[in-house]
Parts: sequence; C-alpha cells; structure tokens
Amino acid sequence: MSAGDGRGGEPVASMKDVAKLAHVSVSTVSRVINRTIPVDERTRLQVERAIRKLDFKPNLLARGLRSKSGHVIGMAVPELLHPALSALVNYVEDSVRQAGLQCIVGNTRNDLEIEAAFIESLIRRHVDGIIFSRVSDESRVLRVLSKNRVPMVVIDRALDSEGVPTVVLDNYQAGVLAAEHLVGLGHTRIACISGSSKIHLARERVNGFRDTLSRHGLHLPQTHLYEGDFGFETGIEGIRRFLAAGIPVTAIWAGSDLAALGAIAELGRRGRAVPGDVSVIGTDDIEYAKISFPALTTVRQPFQEMCRRAVELMMVQVRGQRPESTRVVLPPELIVRESTRAM
Repeated sequence: MSAGDGRGGEPVASMKDVAKLAHVSVSTVSRVINRTIPVDERTRLQVERAIRKLDFKPNLLARGLRSKSGHVIGMAVPELLHPALSALVNYVEDSVRQAGLQCIVGNTRNDLEIEAAFIESLIRRHVDGIIFSRVSDESRVLRVLSKNRVPMVVIDRALDSEGVPTVVLDNYQAGVLAAEHLVGLGHTRIACISGSSKIHLARERVNGFRDTLSRHGLHLPQTHLYEGDFGFETGIEGIRRFLAAGIPVTAIWAGSDLAALGAIAELGRRGRAVPGDVSVIGTDDIEYAKISFPALTTVRQPFQEMCRRAVELMMVQVRGQRPESTRVVLPPELIVRESTRAM
C-alpha cells in the first residue's frame, strides 16, 4: 500500500495496488476507471471488486484538469421541490453515482434566465454532459448546448423531435388512460386541470384526454379546462373557477398528483366529497398519492426507469459513441385507488 495521506498516517490504496489485487495491468485499471477503451466484463468486475476492497479513490480532480473533464454530469430541473421533479433528481443521481460519476443539480425555478445562466455555468465547469428538463418550450438550453457540443439528454419535458437523445413518458397515452378510466366509470360531466400549454407534455396530455372523450361522444369545452402549473395551488384554483362558473362536473383529471391533491383539498372545504360527489384522478404517482385521504387514483410515470435510461444514453455519449436509439418513450400505467368511483 502507498504512503499515508496525511489523515493520521492511514495507508492509501494506489492504482498499482488495485492492479496487483485484480491480477491485471495498471493500464487496464485505468481503462476501467476512465471508460476510455472497452474492457471485457469479467476483467471489469475483477477490477471493480478490487477497487471496493481497497477503498480506492481515483483522483478525479487531477484527471479532470488534464482532460478538461471532472467526471461530472450536470442536471437541471424547473422546480426542485416538486415531488415529481425531485424524484427525477433522486433517480438520476443514483444512476450517475453507480456509473462512477458525480452529479451537479440546479433548480432553474421555472425561470428561463436562471435556466440559461445555470447551463452556461455547467459548460464553463467542463461537465461531461447535461441531463435537463426544460422550463418550457421557449427554453434556449438546447441551442446553447448544441453550439458548445456538450453531450445532452432531455428528460420529461421534451418535444416530439429534438434531434438529441430524449427520455419521456407517453404523455398522450396518459391522457387516454385517464379519460378511459373516468368514462368507464360512467362519468359524462368531466373537467381537466392542466399544466401550462407552453409545455409540450401538458398539451400532449390534454390532447390525449380530449381525443378520447371525443371518441366516446363527449366534449371537453374550454370552460371545463383550467390551465395553471403542476402545483398544489393550481388544483385549488381550478376547483374555485369551476364552482364559481357553476360547472356541474362529477369527475376531474389533473395533470399532476399535486394539482389533484389541491383539488381534493378544495372540494373538501366546499363540502364536496371525493369520490362521493366528484371523482379525482392525478398524474405521476408521487409518494403523497399513496398516503393521501382518500388514496389517489393516478396515472403513473415510471420515474426510476426514465432516469436509468437517460443516464444510459448519457454514458454512451460520454464514451464518445452515438446512441443506437435517441428517443425513448415509456408507457404510463393506471393506478386505481380510492379517489374515483362509478356513477
């Protein structure tokens, strides 16, 4: 083992120690750590076991200075406190860490200027790549990253044709599932609380919902559609608008679970029982959906799988390769709980 590191004289493992324990060359250890040249699976596992056993810590800073890379992935999300977006951050961080890199996360606060400034700061830090969920369709992120030739993956809030790797939910199908569920329960007076129409996924969800209602001979007039954001307050305000307008709905789909929970809270304050008087369905399947009262029926996003696939697409680019498939669309799943019932 190498000499002490200055912290009480404890011996520090070197790359040479790892090579000796794994019965490989130092250059092979370097290739496994840096992912520069492919190494066969058996050898890679031997090296990784030796690294764990010796608690070897590669000098990422020194490597970063030499290669203008700090083995860091940047991630930008519009709202860190929103449970759906914090789930994306959590799972991306897990996958990035498992890949042996670090993750820098930025909360762009639904502000295009903050978003642009954060992305530019990541570029100056020479991050290996950036995974981002844009503020809105007006975002300049894609243009800035393309200009600087930074590997990127768009997750969640992506357009149909980005020209770069993307991982998204089938948002149109999410609307289809929600509408089919409510129509199947016998509801005909249905309303929708949506995210901003400036966000592609919000439009896609509403389109799927509206088209499915139409196929069943039902109509979603503009008066029955409240557009806000994906927050709790949007659900509250949506209910206030519907009730103030005297709209006699028996079922509501919200574009996020937070908005659905806000709607349930406001309905309760107005003396409307859920699901007795009004059925409510959300979107996302955040943790709060399971513990709310009543437990929330929702359309689930596979957050963990989305993030795993996003990091896979990023790592292919970090290794200097092109992803075989640049667009991953994952299916939603209807989760039926207690907040919806038949008429």
